[in-house]
Amino acid sequence: MDDDLWALIEPLLPPRPERSPGPKPVDDRLCLQGILYVLNQDIAWKLLPLELEFDSGQTCWRSLDRWQKAGVFESCTGACSRS
Repeated sequence: MDDDLWALIEPLLPPRPERSPGPKPVDDRLCLQGILYVLNQDIAWKLLPLELEFDSGQTCWRSLDRWQKAGVFESCTGACSRS
């Protein structure tokens, strides 16, 4: 994902939930790239290759779920069509 597209999308993402015990949060840009990879390759979340460093499919899926509930993708559609 190029920097110009990320500059449009990043402000639309909701703030991360307060930190809870567990692993360090994954960068939102990497999560989005993992989400796009899974959707583009039409693979199961658990098959997201860890060597691509997007983190786990479960982590990416949780971000997707949180962003869908926050209406991010509807906002992205509008923001990207205006640019």
